[in-house]
Amino acid sequence: MVPKHTLSYILGNPPFLGAWVMEKEQSAELAMLFSGVKNAGNLDYVTGWYKKAAEYIQGTQIECAFVSTNSICQGQQVPILWPNLFARGVHINFAHQTFKWSNEARGNAAVYCIIVGFSLRNRTEKQLFLYDDIKGEPKAQTVKWINAYLADAQHVFIDSRSSVLDTQTNPMVFGSMPNDGGNLIIEENEYASFLQQEPEAERYIRPFLGAEEFINNKKRYCLWLLNAEPQHLKKCPLIVARLQKVREHRGGSNREATRKLAQTPSLFGEIRQPESGHYLLVPSTSSERRKYIPIGFMNSSDISSNANLLVPNATLYEFGVLTSQMHMAWMRTVCGRLEMRYRYSAQIVYNNFPWPDISEEQKAAIMQKAQAVLDARAQFPDSSLADLYDPNTMPPVLTKAHAALDSAVDKLYRKAPFPDDAARVALLFELYGKKTEALLTGKRKRGRG
Repeated sequence: MVPKHTLSYILGNPPFLGAWVMEKEQSAELAMLFSGVKNAGNLDYVTGWYKKAAEYIQGTQIECAFVSTNSICQGQQVPILWPNLFARGVHINFAHQTFKWSNEARGNAAVYCIIVGFSLRNRTEKQLFLYDDIKGEPKAQTVKWINAYLADAQHVFIDSRSSVLDTQTNPMVFGSMPNDGGNLIIEENEYASFLQQEPEAERYIRPFLGAEEFINNKKRYCLWLLNAEPQHLKKCPLIVARLQKVREHRGGSNREATRKLAQTPSLFGEIRQPESGHYLLVPSTSSERRKYIPIGFMNSSDISSNANLLVPNATLYEFGVLTSQMHMAWMRTVCGRLEMRYRYSAQIVYNNFPWPDISEEQKAAIMQKAQAVLDARAQFPDSSLADLYDPNTMPPVLTKAHAALDSAVDKLYRKAPFPDDAARVALLFELYGKKTEALLTGKRKRGRG
């Protein structure tokens, strides 16, 4: 090992290996390095270089910088890795937010990278490099803070939360999971033939929506047999044959919980579908090209898969805030990514979102502008949400409606306009810190009582 007193800098481009693609030996190395750290098995391989560097530079002025996978500053990895590093006195003094890098290897593989520069010295002025175009040149900003999300904001860690931070908000749940080997699903090209052969089955067939179907207006169906009467099912041999295949599929699983589900082959493996009314649907994965994640209201008769997240009994107010630029800025900062696509989660994004404290009058104003967004969409009944929210084809009337909603939601948080998303995120992190501290203080007081 090089004596550290002879070094001024440590620079590197460690291997880009995610938690789920590492070899057993690499996983074991990381487990040993992060022994005692909760959920360390979710960390990328590159985090090992950060941990080793933070240990090595103790008592020195060495400056470090690593090109890294952007996932270490997103989603669930942030509260696992960075508190450990900051506790050792590490400060981020410069950083490049996500950019797209193509290597010179055969196939020209593209990866989404960040660069994090850190040391034990806390510089009063830090450099943050932002990319309006991830394939373009960055613009530099001099900032006071750079936190673990590579944002100009104070340190907070958005950990997985099982319930909503603001208890007045409706909970968000996953859609329903078939766990059926595909046998409860009827594809669009099967639908007409299935009904022709078995017209009695029509009462049991419902629209079935994954994220792909919801965003792109694609048709897919499922057999929804909750509370189906056995004597009716007996008249549907095609359904009975499919249920036998579900039973066989589940019974052959190596998971005990799945094998138990073989006893109820007519039911989805996990059912979270609202029984009545409507719900708000949020796709789990969505393109980063869009300014807004396409979300919308669905009827309880439309079955959502576990590729979506649902807010049962949501109102226009929830829709308005969740589809606003304020919430989108929060989502883009704290969510995980699939390549660069957004991976929205209830535990990280929704449950931790700091909702504003508002009056009934303010709430009504948001609902009015949220309805205007839905009305603008309704002017284009033949267009999918993918069409409507493509930055090249988004109708001006919809753009205008969203801009009015964005402005109204911004004003719920402060009167002065926000110059950019960085300012929105900085305020949201500050508000998150206050709300979590208030929640913790409340628990302490109840504990003493």
